[in-house]
Order: sequence, then C-alpha cells, then structure tokens
Amino acid sequence: MEWLPIVAVVVVGLMVGVELSVAFVINPITDALPEDARVLARAHGGRMLGRLMPFWYIGSTLLVAGTALVVPAGAAAAWTAVGLLVASVVLSVTLLVPINDRSKTWTPETAPADHREQSTRWDRLHLVRLALIVAGFVLVTVAAAR
Repeated sequence: MEWLPIVAVVVVGLMVGVELSVAFVINPITDALPEDARVLARAHGGRMLGRLMPFWYIGSTLLVAGTALVVPAGAAAAWTAVGLLVASVVLSVTLLVPINDRSKTWTPETAPADHREQSTRWDRLHLVRLALIVAGFVLVTVAAAR
C-alpha cells in the first residue's frame, strides 16, 4: 500500500489545481466577457465541473482516509486533512451546489436579475472551500512524507 499516499497526494493536488484555476483564471476570464457570453460560459462551466467534482471530492476524501490508515506516523495529519475535505464537501453540498444547480441552466434570456450577485456569492464561498482543500492538501502531503 506504499502507492496509496502517493496517489492521494496526486489526486488531491490535481483537484486543488483545478479549483485554483477556477478561482483565479477561469472565472476572471469569463467575468470579463460580454454579459451574454459570461452567462453562457458560467452555465457551461457549472454543468461540466458539476458532473466531475462530486466524484473527485469524494474520491479524494477516501484516498486521504486510506492514507491515514496506512501511514501511522502521518495519521494525525491525514485524519485532519480528511476532516477538512469532509468540511469542503458539506460546504459544497449545502451552499455551492444549490447556486451551481440554478446557474447551470441560465441563458441570457433566463438569467435572473440577481445573477451577478449569485455568481459573486458562489465565488466567495468557493474561496472558503479552496482554503479548506489547500490546507487538506498540505496535510496529506505531510502525512505521505512521514
């Protein structure tokens, strides 16, 4: 099972990279587009990542839990990482997914008047989630190095 911590670090690290890209590259680019294109780009991104990320978040959490079991010297760091990843899943399901579920159906004609405010709220919550998963990534990396 020596491979498990390595796989956990790679999978969580890639997830962090995607989420960093969403926060600091993709969303700023889409927000600079003309309004109709912005709505369509956000909706498409919500549909595409909305299908993938649940599996990635749950899979990452399970890999880190497995790491906690196979790396006794790093178990405390890994279990803390699991807690942070679980918190990110709870945050996602309770606050981010409802906004995403609404926004992924929007078109320029159907977007509500407050669509920018909803997108801004999603972006702020995403930064909180990002902080949780970055901390989890650091901790699983520490655990794997032990």
